[in-house]
Amino acid sequence: MKRLFSLVYLVIGLVATASGQSGQTGAGKPKLVVGIIVDQMRWDYLHYYDYTFGNDGFRRLLSEGYSCDNTQITYVPTVTAVGHSCVYTGSVPAITGIAGNDFYKDGKRTYCTDDASVQTVGSHTKAGLMSPRNLRVTTMCDAVKIAQDFKAKTIGVSLKDRGAIMPAGHTANAAYWFDNEAGAFITSTYYMKELPGWAADFNKANRQTSDIRYTPKGNTLVADMAIAALNGEQLGRGATTDFLAVSFSSTDYIGHRYGTRSPQTEEAYRLLDREIAKLLGALDSAVGKGNYLLFLSADHAAAHNAALMQKNGVPAGEWDEPAALNDMNNYLKTLYNTSTPLVKDLIEYRVYLDHEAIKAAGKTVAEVEEALCSHIAADDRVAYAVPFDKVQGLSIPQAIRERIINGYNPKRSGDIQIILQPGYYGFDSGSFHEGTSHGVWCSYDTHIPLLFFGWHVSHGQTAKETHVTDIAATVCSMLHIQSPNGCVGTPIRLK
Repeated sequence: MKRLFSLVYLVIGLVATASGQSGQTGAGKPKLVVGIIVDQMRWDYLHYYDYTFGNDGFRRLLSEGYSCDNTQITYVPTVTAVGHSCVYTGSVPAITGIAGNDFYKDGKRTYCTDDASVQTVGSHTKAGLMSPRNLRVTTMCDAVKIAQDFKAKTIGVSLKDRGAIMPAGHTANAAYWFDNEAGAFITSTYYMKELPGWAADFNKANRQTSDIRYTPKGNTLVADMAIAALNGEQLGRGATTDFLAVSFSSTDYIGHRYGTRSPQTEEAYRLLDREIAKLLGALDSAVGKGNYLLFLSADHAAAHNAALMQKNGVPAGEWDEPAALNDMNNYLKTLYNTSTPLVKDLIEYRVYLDHEAIKAAGKTVAEVEEALCSHIAADDRVAYAVPFDKVQGLSIPQAIRERIINGYNPKRSGDIQIILQPGYYGFDSGSFHEGTSHGVWCSYDTHIPLLFFGWHVSHGQTAKETHVTDIAATVCSMLHIQSPNGCVGTPIRLK
């Protein structure tokens, strides 16, 4: 009788287990992994713009997928190149080498994906002189390739070169980005010698004659190109798990120009919802429901327009970066009686000192740092100005200190980190009265959406703090493969 009861309990247990996993459809491994980054998407947009959404885009991801509602970025600067690289590597700038959209490398100012050793493929411009060689670690796409002995197909698609290249990583079959001058998607000889037929056909049918980056049409074009790659490369229809990395950039362009509460931004998200629905439909059709694992997140968020905040009594304002750089050099020239500028550059709140000029002036970097930090911090708009090599021992809040340390790459980040007061920004020219920006440690820049959907994902949500670095760790854990080689994240339990 006991054995009979044990058998009954075993059967009940198996049924219960199967029932509990009813939402986890799919085979032993997904046919395809899809990563979606929405450039400059605040977490609260999922709810603030919900009234504009249909049922098959963002709402479907929320109603069928798993939402991590408190996902935070744990570094500065919160900018596009860093965000895309950190989502896909599970790492931070201190390790990845991508210290910003621009940084100094071997003594020269360098754009994150610049590579003069390659050529453009798909146009006659220089927009294709790009590759992932400045990225020092592997990405999720690389991890998927390596785990399958490089037999899988991995592709990145974005309007921005850095939005396609950073996710796709070093071993990608291709990364495609938009050449605004040519009005078409291009790549570089890092990946191939000529565009595949499907990509050339897509460009021929969709060539643009105007700048579509600041319009919702930019997102439509990316969605269509991603679907063309899905079908043209037959992703998810072979014996391997493939990877499609998609980044929607027009939301960032529109946000910078018009702000977080503008009709243009509302329209952008209303129409992006349709593009997400279209992409999900294409995946369902091509790969099959439950056969692909998808995540959606952002590279950074954005602040509300400073002028709008001021109007409503919230402390906020502008910090003119060119003027600040000029002021730093004038101060040091007067202090040390020298005609040579001692500050070489100011990039995304990072100060690059000219070490050779400082030595020639008979000074040490340490004494210049101390004097300059005191001068910068005297500005009421500045909360802290700290030398990178001394930040660990300074009395600043742990959350800020951690973000500075994680964002500091000794060979590329310069000498001093400037932290402005909440609400203050080094705005792009002309954006103070209309648009917005990002790049700092505050929650409006660091709180981003994170949704998982599809293969082995049941419906649910968590308000526990998760981190941008956890995304790659989670995906790789689900696939039972090794995380990217610089990953510092922890897998999220999707329960």
